[in-house]
Amino acid sequence: MLTFPNAKINLGLNIIRKRPDGYHDLQSVFYPIGLRDALEVIENTSKTTERIQFTTSGIAIPGEIKYNLCWFAYHLIANDYKLPNVKVHLHKQIPIGAGLGGGSADAAFFIRLLNDTFELGLSWGEMHHYARQLGSDCSFFITNRPAYAQAKGDEYETIHLDLSNYFIALVYPPIHINTAKAYSGVVPMMPTHPLEHDIVNLPITKWKDRINNDFEKSIFPQFQTIKTIKDKLYRLGAVYASMSGSGSSVYGIFKSETNLKSEFKNYFLWEGKL
Repeated sequence: MLTFPNAKINLGLNIIRKRPDGYHDLQSVFYPIGLRDALEVIENTSKTTERIQFTTSGIAIPGEIKYNLCWFAYHLIANDYKLPNVKVHLHKQIPIGAGLGGGSADAAFFIRLLNDTFELGLSWGEMHHYARQLGSDCSFFITNRPAYAQAKGDEYETIHLDLSNYFIALVYPPIHINTAKAYSGVVPMMPTHPLEHDIVNLPITKWKDRINNDFEKSIFPQFQTIKTIKDKLYRLGAVYASMSGSGSSVYGIFKSETNLKSEFKNYFLWEGKL
């Protein structure tokens, strides 16, 4: 069976406190977008002791395959349910380390795909349980609807937010930002305005002055290119623009369809309807 894991963007991201366990409590709104990978799973009927054969194409995935989140997801579920040996192929199109949750999406969709393909009968709660063990934002992609995120970014409340009348241009420069270093540059504090209230109740034209990504304050001075992209998206007519997650991708939300290939020739660019 085949599925298409999608990316997400952060609409606002506030780091509010450091936790005793070393992580941070945050507030954000996660919104799914149409930039997708492709993931296929079939039963491996050949005689092999290898539980999961994993191949990839598209964007190169660094590191050994056995450290991929899909690999971990398979073995988590196999500890509790009878799974056959499988062949898995992942075609990667969501940029890696871009603040888009691509790896988490692959793992969450993989959990759903195993459940459907092999008729495991997992409840939504069980799928969320497995996903939470794989990464803070992984559980979001099980339900995959706009949601207010809090705690470590692993607790969600689905919200009614429909941006389907808008378009997005997503720009990813070839810049890697270390997540731990990004957090070290943030001074945690409560936002002046409640994020979940502003996102739902304010018109999008008001977001620019009220909704912020706290990582931008420390990352923009270090990586001027990222700030330049955000500023340029506004100059090109975006009604709201922001870095997603801890970067380095930046998106602009527009009232009409965009064609910005000539404006961002040297960067990854994805444009589509929200």
